[in-house]
Amino acid sequence: MPLRAIIDVHLSATWLAWPALPGIVRSRRAEELRSAGEAVFKAADRSIVALVEGYEAAQRLMIRREEALRREFIDDLLHGRRDVGALAERAERFGLRLAGAHVVAIAAAGQPFFDGGPVSRHVEASLLSRFSLRDILIATKEGLLVCISSGYVKGVSEAFSAAVQEMMNGDPSLRIGVGRTHHGFGGVVRSFEEARSVVSFAHRLELPERILHASDLLVLQVLLRDNAAISELVEAVLGPLRTARGGPGALLETLFAYFAAQGVATTTARRLHIGVRTVTYRLQRIRELTGYDLNNPIQRHALETATLGARLLGWPGEGAIMSGTRTPAPRSPR
Repeated sequence: MPLRAIIDVHLSATWLAWPALPGIVRSRRAEELRSAGEAVFKAADRSIVALVEGYEAAQRLMIRREEALRREFIDDLLHGRRDVGALAERAERFGLRLAGAHVVAIAAAGQPFFDGGPVSRHVEASLLSRFSLRDILIATKEGLLVCISSGYVKGVSEAFSAAVQEMMNGDPSLRIGVGRTHHGFGGVVRSFEEARSVVSFAHRLELPERILHASDLLVLQVLLRDNAAISELVEAVLGPLRTARGGPGALLETLFAYFAAQGVATTTARRLHIGVRTVTYRLQRIRELTGYDLNNPIQRHALETATLGARLLGWPGEGAIMSGTRTPAPRSPR
């Protein structure tokens, strides 16, 4: 019940009882009426204070209970625990219909997000002003800000991304991942894992994009689906770079920058802060060591795939990759 209704009922009962109070019925003088009225007002004041205190305590208890239930539900949902019937019943409480299609978007930054924080409150309020309560659920999970939305409602992921960026004020560590639309109970888990994977790819590959969609990075997920195969490809193609003077680090970094620059040597040199002749020399050295020619489409594709795989796997180890004369590419402003 709303608080105003409780107070209204209480005060109404007070004035309805007033004519029948013994002090009123038996009073013969104004002084007696005044004394009785003062006593009644004091009693009503104390009882209303007690009512409000009890109401506020009950509200706090209910909020804590709701938050605990919400956190437990989110954990069970995103971990994919298979008590489908109970989970579907609990999902209705939070406006989700697990039988339908859903999309999950996540935001990750240097500082973790938390329930009740300014970012999560702003994002939730912003989305609820545009979409139905039954279309979205905003929560946090392991420091990530998570948005679960109906796959049939358009524009939620875009609105989520805009609201997060508005609050993060150009934080360079912010990355937003958007999973694909999937159906059913397992669809939420799958979309969440896709969104989390593309954020991980963004950090490992130093991608400049702020917002990344799983549908655009399917090739990376395919690469990592068979770890043994991609590891074998990386070792077979790039293994000879281990024999380079100073290790494979500088050559591997040059390859990665070269492919990121779409094969333009001048752009590669600018990103690495080295001369164009140095880039040309390193590419020639890679050809000599590996036997793969960048001018051959098939061999170029093998080199590019192996280079991506090496970055994703951390090949040949952080120390080796960082060796040589590596200078990190400047990040574009965000």
